[in-house]
Amino acid sequence: MVRKYAQVVGIVIILIGVVGLIAGEKPLLGLVNIEIGEDIVHLLTGGVMAAVGFGVRDINIVRTVVGVIGVIYLLVGVLGFVAPGLFGLLPAHGYSVVDNCIHLVLGILGITVAWVVKDPARTRAA
Repeated sequence: MVRKYAQVVGIVIILIGVVGLIAGEKPLLGLVNIEIGEDIVHLLTGGVMAAVGFGVRDINIVRTVVGVIGVIYLLVGVLGFVAPGLFGLLPAHGYSVVDNCIHLVLGILGITVAWVVKDPARTRAA
């Protein structure tokens, strides 16, 4: 399950980064703020997730990468409520509530899939 999550979510996050670069620095649909720095981070984190999802055979590495990126997204989601501009890292618009909620969901899902949900193949082998 963690491998499939890394593949699907990695590709989706890459697509979000690409759409953000194409759209420029304006709110997307009036809901989600887009910044070039965040687009680059999306391309990097999505790329890492997709790379481990498709290319890494060791499931423990996949699990670790998904979990760590989940922690990062969770922290960004929490910080977005406290400091919407992430202490000056996002100068133009800052994060909206929708941005924060998306980051929180990605963080919670990543952590859950990586470290809470048991892989059915591992459960059967035990």
